[in-house]
Amino acid sequence: MTTLRALAGAAMVLAAFGVAMAKLPAPPPLTDAQKVAAEEKKAKDATAAEIAKQQQARAEDRVAAHYIAEQKAKGITVTPQMGPTAAAATATAAPAAAPGAAGATPAKAPEAAAPAKK
Repeated sequence: MTTLRALAGAAMVLAAFGVAMAKLPAPPPLTDAQKVAAEEKKAKDATAAEIAKQQQARAEDRVAAHYIAEQKAKGITVTPQMGPTAAAATATAAPAAAPGAAGATPAKAPEAAAPAKK
């Protein structure tokens, strides 16, 4: 009996929500100035995201170089693993580096074996 009451209550809430949403007016259309402002904000956000992505990659490279240098000092050989993002970056950087070379092999990514100087 309580389950039936709960289902009936939930159905009434859903019906009331549907009626309330149907009565809301449509949002006003954007003006040209608002469209331009939205495009500028979108471009600015994309630029900020790209800068953050580059900073993250540089930080990861510094950490990897520091780790490799520490392990090298201990006498342990570390082979860096190329992740999916590093492989994609190498693949996109190779055609840009040699635009006229049709049969050239892709350029190797520089290894992060040298520690960053402070």
